[in-house]
Amino acid sequence: MKFISWNVNGLRACLKKGFLDFCLAEDADVYCLQETKLQPGQAEVDLPGYHQFWNSADKKGYSGTAIFTKEEPLSVTYDFGEDLHRHEGRVITAEYPDFYLVCCYTPNAQDGLKRIGYRMQWEDDFRSYLLELDQKKPVVLCGDLNVAHEEIDLKNPGPNRGNAGFSDEEREKMTQLLSSGFVDTFRALYPDKTGAYSWWSYRFNARANNAGWRIDYFIVSQRLRDRIAAADIYSEIPGSDHCPVALVLR
Repeated sequence: MKFISWNVNGLRACLKKGFLDFCLAEDADVYCLQETKLQPGQAEVDLPGYHQFWNSADKKGYSGTAIFTKEEPLSVTYDFGEDLHRHEGRVITAEYPDFYLVCCYTPNAQDGLKRIGYRMQWEDDFRSYLLELDQKKPVVLCGDLNVAHEEIDLKNPGPNRGNAGFSDEEREKMTQLLSSGFVDTFRALYPDKTGAYSWWSYRFNARANNAGWRIDYFIVSQRLRDRIAAADIYSEIPGSDHCPVALVLR
């Protein structure tokens, strides 16, 4: 089963930059999108054969997630936990016969770590949510998780230490998640691979110089580890400041 996750940074713009051609060429079983920046009815995505599920933020033009799936899920839920996590369209959970798929757009801690307090609460609450799901059946988590976990996961770790996405606090929360029974699928297959990034700043010619960060992930329950057939980063695909990432499960 092939999954693709992509922070499209505005789906309406991405649709004008080859989004549908990419999806049709890849023919994945499931596409998970983050940062759609859409309200219901603002865009039509012509992908015959896919069931579409959308979660929009209350605030227009902000955040938002979507799942397009060939197989109709047993159930689909939106957001999680307390009311404070239910207004930015950041999570969709689709239940399949033998796993849960969770599409997530993690809140950014923002410049100067202005939102780090909320980010820490999100991390703890979201990890608890994933563990609750994992008690029922295995979990496939994907999305823009807004953290480069280790120094290998960004081009310039030194100057970025303490910045949003590479603060000690955020990295420790990722460590906690992985230590609680989950696997970073890309690192499971490529533990030492360098230069593998999924996001590049629009500034300073960062993408051309591959001065990027790996902040888009597929993370699975430990008991799915042996089913990881492939984990890829499509760094050559334009359309957003992020590129698509993929997972194939046997």
